[in-house]
Amino acid sequence: MIQSRKSYAIYVITKHGLKTGTDLFYSLKEADIFVSPKFISNAPKESKLLSLPMEPTLRQTFMEYDCHIFVISVGAVVRMISPLLVSKKTDPAVLCIDDQAKFTICVLSGHVGRGNFFTQKISDLLENIPVITTASDVSGTLTVDILGRELCWSLEDPDRNVTRACAAVVNETKVLFVQETGEPNFWPLGKDLPKGVEYSTNIENIDPKEYEILLIASDRTDIRTKTPEIYSNSVIYRPKSLVLGLGCDKGIPTEVVENGILKVLKEYNLSFESVKAIASVNAKKEEPAFLGISQKYGWKFITFSAESLDKVGGISEVSKAASEYVGTRSVSEASALLLSGSDRLLVTKQKYKETEGGKNLTVAVARIPFATRSEIPSGSLEKV
Repeated sequence: MIQSRKSYAIYVITKHGLKTGTDLFYSLKEADIFVSPKFISNAPKESKLLSLPMEPTLRQTFMEYDCHIFVISVGAVVRMISPLLVSKKTDPAVLCIDDQAKFTICVLSGHVGRGNFFTQKISDLLENIPVITTASDVSGTLTVDILGRELCWSLEDPDRNVTRACAAVVNETKVLFVQETGEPNFWPLGKDLPKGVEYSTNIENIDPKEYEILLIASDRTDIRTKTPEIYSNSVIYRPKSLVLGLGCDKGIPTEVVENGILKVLKEYNLSFESVKAIASVNAKKEEPAFLGISQKYGWKFITFSAESLDKVGGISEVSKAASEYVGTRSVSEASALLLSGSDRLLVTKQKYKETEGGKNLTVAVARIPFATRSEIPSGSLEKV
């Protein structure tokens, strides 16, 4: 999704459509409404003039909004938007509402563009019938291309095996979901997985030929090299499962921190996409490099008191420098453990310096200890 997009654009060209569009405009509060010249005088004062024919307006607006709501017939909308379509990865959601507002119909980008979500939301506001036709939603099975998105999971490669996996779950063929890490509520807790979908927490002793496809939630990047036959028959998800504990010399450049993190993750075969948060000691809460990289990648940045860090067990070594300058025997390792909630490190403290006499960085990595689906009741999940 394009981050700079506005939320909703509403288009109306009839008297009844104006009433529906106006109701939505005031209900959504994050919408722009485009009204044909014939009814613009009766429209909300914030309304924008809709060109007739509509194509000039749509060429300007189509990529500016997450969701386009047309109180216009489906056929007319399809003809107007067809020249504007680029890819399901970037195309916005398009909904149609009939002139009597009896139906809200998802026309485009039901999954990646969140069209199905928007359809249900608009239908609830108008108290009408939602029309959703994507097979996985209709059949109530896994939506492979956006699975875990509300948990901030991402696909390692949105183009690799995804279409085949979508077909596999819809056709209820034999599918294995392997959850090495990540939140267990990617599918509602207390609800059985869809027909045909089996569940495991590791890929050991798995014969990929037994399954139509494997869906793997992992923060490891070595699946491809260690188990190529499994990798070739899989879709891989990247949950936000890793916490980085950081320590540094004052005034370290942001690019040095970034390069150090990339080096450590690559060396230990961990996915950059699975980083959820960074942590350090309170003395570093205003460190520009840590603040900068947190903002750049949308990672939470949490700091702890030296006293709290000094009580953390499971560290691999005592830092004399940390004890002397910030009053705790460990910064990077202790902060990674404390924020993640883990009792052991995935990567012990790694030292990084780019040039002789340059600033020092330390990086430690811990994995958030998520429970499996069978270990946790619905509604009791906690997030870092």
